[in-house]
Amino acid sequence: MSLSDDSLYREVDEEVRRQKIQDLWKRWGNLFLALCIAVITVVAAYKAWQFWQLKKAEEAARSYFAAVELTAAGKADEAMKKFAEVAAGSHKGYKYLAELNMAARLAATGKKDQAIKEYDEIAATSSVDPNLRAAARIRAAYLLVDTAPHEEIVKRVADLNQPDNIWRNHAREVLALSAYRANDYTETDRLMNEVVLDAEAPEGLRQRAQVMISLLAPRLDAKKPVVQ
Repeated sequence: MSLSDDSLYREVDEEVRRQKIQDLWKRWGNLFLALCIAVITVVAAYKAWQFWQLKKAEEAARSYFAAVELTAAGKADEAMKKFAEVAAGSHKGYKYLAELNMAARLAATGKKDQAIKEYDEIAATSSVDPNLRAAARIRAAYLLVDTAPHEEIVKRVADLNQPDNIWRNHAREVLALSAYRANDYTETDRLMNEVVLDAEAPEGLRQRAQVMISLLAPRLDAKKPVVQ
């Protein structure tokens, strides 16, 4: 086969391939363009949504921390208004943080029943971060510990007393306070010792537990049988 024949075959082959591509483009070209445009549109929309979410989060963060600063400055009424604005917003994270702060303010102003209701609503909302739900449960239990039966406090927070739960020591404290009120000093002592022995317990909480253990000692000694 001569060189010219080889060149001719290559040209024919290239022409055939070019014709096939043209035929495919005529048949599927519009669909391909439509798919490309659809992909670009979806990506652009997703990026726009991400940007919008970021802006909303930034706005919520600014408002939330402005409310925190107002609280620290003693401007409680202004802080409550700002927290209410955040709670009414669409950013779930800061929304529920704001609601926790609002409930705390209700408790601080003597509106305990309203505060407990707010905490219970947060705790019952499945879309809330589990740690925030646990925080709401703990705070409600603290408000109830002086009046509610021990069984109710156990029902509310006992399951949080697990080795891997970040709220375990607060659960132990509120359970211990409730047990003390029920005159179950042995259980109170056990729970408070769990707090003291937990290296991850907050220092203030451990100090309170140590004080309680010291106060319990005479009561526990009085229950010990006298050896004749």
